[in-house]
Amino acid sequence: MAKAWKERSILPGFGLSMGYTVMYLSLIVLFPLSAIFIKTSGMGWDKFWETILDPRVIAAYKISFGTAFGAALINSIFGFIVAWVLVRYQFPGRKLVDALVDLPFALPTAVAGIALTTIYSQNGWIGSLLEPHGIKIAFTPLGIMLALTFIGIPFVVRTLQPVMEELDKEVEEAAVSLGAGRWRTFTKVIFPALFPSLLTGFTLAFARAVGEYGSVVFISGNMPMKTEIAPLLIMTKLEQYDYAGATAIALVMLVISFITLLIINLLQWRANRHVTSA
Repeated sequence: MAKAWKERSILPGFGLSMGYTVMYLSLIVLFPLSAIFIKTSGMGWDKFWETILDPRVIAAYKISFGTAFGAALINSIFGFIVAWVLVRYQFPGRKLVDALVDLPFALPTAVAGIALTTIYSQNGWIGSLLEPHGIKIAFTPLGIMLALTFIGIPFVVRTLQPVMEELDKEVEEAAVSLGAGRWRTFTKVIFPALFPSLLTGFTLAFARAVGEYGSVVFISGNMPMKTEIAPLLIMTKLEQYDYAGATAIALVMLVISFITLLIINLLQWRANRHVTSA
C-alpha cells in the first residue's frame, strides 16, 4: 500500500510538506480565528446577543455587506469589460492601462480614501459637478461602494485575463460558421467558459471589500446608523477596551462571510462541473 502511494505521489516529502502546511495555516489562520471564538465565549449568551443585535451594530452589518456585495457586482461587470479589452484588442497605451489595473494593490488604502474623498466631496472636482443635480457621493453609502469598487476591481480583471487568453477562438469561429450571431456566440460559447472565473473574481472582490477599512473610513463620514461600517465599529470597541464586544461583532462577520463564500463556492463548483460536462 505504501509503495502504491509513493508511486502515485507527484512531489516527494509529502509528510514534511503537509506538516509545514498545517503548521503555517494554524499560525496564520486557525489560531487567530479560534481566539475570536474563545474571547467571545467569555462574555455570556445574554451579553453576546445584546451586543450583536444592537441597532447600531445591525446597521453597520447592513452597510458593510450591502456595499461590499454591490461593489463586487459592479466590479464583475466592468472588470469583465476591462479584461476583455486588454486581452482581445491592441491599442496605444495598452500596457499603461494594464499597469493601472494593479494600482489599487500598490496604493495605500488610506491614500485612496483621502483621494476619493477629495475628488467626490461637495467641493471636489467631480462632486461639485454632481451636487447641482442632487447627487451626493462622499459621506454616503454610495461613496463607500465607490471606494470598495476601487480596491476590488484588480481581483476580477486579473482572475479573468488568463482564462480569456486561453479561450479557443476556433470554437467561436465554429459557432459563427454555424449561423450563431454575436450575442448568441457570447452567451452560449464564451460566457459559460468564463463564468467560473468571473465568479471567483466576484468572490475575491467581495471578501476584500467586507473587511476593508482604510479607504472607507474617510469617504464614509462614519455616521452611526447611516455610513458606519462594521470594521470601524470593531475599532471603536477596541478603543473603548471592550475586547469581548469587538470579537462578538467580528465573529458574526466571520460567520456571515463564511456562509456567503460557501454558497458562492458551491455555485462555482456547479458552474465548473457544467462547463466540464459540456
